[in-house]
Amino acid sequence: VAQKAHTYPPCDMQCVISSKPLISLWHLISGFHWQYFGATFFAGTAALARTGVNLFLGYFIDQILIKRQYGTKLIEAALIFAALIAGQAFSSFMSGKLAAQTGEGSTRRLRDYLFNHIQRLSFAYHSEAKTGDLLERATSDVDTLRRFFSDQAIGIGRITLIFIINLTAIYRINPRLAGISVVIVPVILVVSLLFFKQLSKSYASYQEQEAVLTTNLQENLSGVRVVKAFARQGYEIDKFEGNNAEKLRRGEKLNMMHALFWPISDLICAAQQITSSFIAALMAIDGVITVGNFIAFAGLLGWLIWPVRNLGRLIVDTSRALVSFKRITNILKVPEENLFIASCQPENGVKGDISFDHVSFEYEKNHPVLQDVNFSCKAGQVVALLGSTGSGKTSLVKLLPRFYDVTSGRILLDGVNLNEYSRDFLRSQIGIVEQEPFLFSASIRDNITYGMKHEVSQAKVEEVARDAAIHDVVESFTNGYDTLVGERGVTLSGGQKQRVAIARALLINPRILILDDSTSSVDMETEVQIRAALENLMKDRTTFIIAHRIQSIMDADLILVFDQGRIIQSGTHAELLSQPGAYQEIYEIQTRIDNALQEEIDNVSLL
Repeated sequence: VAQKAHTYPPCDMQCVISSKPLISLWHLISGFHWQYFGATFFAGTAALARTGVNLFLGYFIDQILIKRQYGTKLIEAALIFAALIAGQAFSSFMSGKLAAQTGEGSTRRLRDYLFNHIQRLSFAYHSEAKTGDLLERATSDVDTLRRFFSDQAIGIGRITLIFIINLTAIYRINPRLAGISVVIVPVILVVSLLFFKQLSKSYASYQEQEAVLTTNLQENLSGVRVVKAFARQGYEIDKFEGNNAEKLRRGEKLNMMHALFWPISDLICAAQQITSSFIAALMAIDGVITVGNFIAFAGLLGWLIWPVRNLGRLIVDTSRALVSFKRITNILKVPEENLFIASCQPENGVKGDISFDHVSFEYEKNHPVLQDVNFSCKAGQVVALLGSTGSGKTSLVKLLPRFYDVTSGRILLDGVNLNEYSRDFLRSQIGIVEQEPFLFSASIRDNITYGMKHEVSQAKVEEVARDAAIHDVVESFTNGYDTLVGERGVTLSGGQKQRVAIARALLINPRILILDDSTSSVDMETEVQIRAALENLMKDRTTFIIAHRIQSIMDADLILVFDQGRIIQSGTHAELLSQPGAYQEIYEIQTRIDNALQEEIDNVSLL
């Protein structure tokens, strides 16, 4: 685990997301305001030094070159030029350094806060959110803000100071020239604001499509084995190219707006510079200003027009930052899942008595997936859930760790309403093995110990690995428990990944165990090994098993048969087998299939 870097100043994110956009951006750099002002100050001193160079150049021409004051005067002039240039270089360095601290520090804090916030969002949010879109907002949009704070935000102060300093210097040369030099300011402002509105829409559209493309790529890479198994490379290529073509179209539209803005602004600025230079030249010819003043004015004019031109760029880039900021705050405004509030939290954990009392649940309003579910089980009992796909089995077990809360009715754990326990406490008491286990890109040992909040001995890791029938497999690897698994554990077989996930669940020693069809990816021999281990491990643990094969749940204390979100049968294996219904039909079908398969195997063995 990477060590934490130095802490950063606090920031009230609620104030950030509840204020108006520009004010929110100011709040976002809380704790870095002095760096911001420092960067702006040094940008001003750099501008002042540059202006000093231009003004001294005029003095140098009028008082030294024209009057031929060489010798000591020339050396003094050279030293003054060197000092001004060195001052400008140092100030520019300090401005850039402090601006980088503002941009990097504030966005690092934002990135950490955003990741922390995403971790605390509800299961329901993550089930609907697109991974690629979240990645885009947490990376590309945050980086847009970083560039804004490192450059454009400082540019506001820099442009203001450069404009005031150079305008003042020109005014000292000739007030009339100062008035002529700022004619373009209102024109540039109008043009920039017109582009600002359109560019914001185009950039938002472009970012949305980039998120679609990122999601497309992420899903394809995650499911590459499925793509290859069904030979769907051509379909995926066409899909990606279609999304990429749409991104190109939106990007071209965005770039076209940029391509239109800069020539228009350059044309306006060039017209201003030519006109002002022409008038200044006539004034120099007429003797209204000196040659040195004209040279100084030419240099100052460039530095007066530069901030005006960049004012348009600043407005355009600010629109992009505001779009990215809005996309980020749309996530930050989503309420976090409350993990710790509770009115009941037993010091010694729970026993595991569970009762469903007229429980109904729906993901979408008026579309129930569980309806009037009623059953009870004692601590240590095994409850098996059987039913067709979409019948509500997985939805039921998701209610136990409060990934979702019931729509109506109540769930009692040790006689206490489940909602009175904190989510954090419940999840520390429940071990889950998913139907499709996820392994991190880390060692096998790290994957097994992932759920633990303290160090675990190697002996304990090996103990749970033996219980999950994976120890001998791990020992056969060259690096043993230090063997690295690839993304999603692709270096392990499906059965091996399943057993690592079972070991991970067993290590936290849960009072309630949820096995979501957890033996579906293992062969018959491995399943027998796991079942033998689980018989002892499930003692004194309330266990919920989701399965499709009756042979794997015959010993359950209670079997619940689901259909369209309702319990249509319940009882033990013997009780359900003795009564007509879905359970008996499923058993007979599976028995016939198993007998036919065994007969085929016997026939092959006789050949």
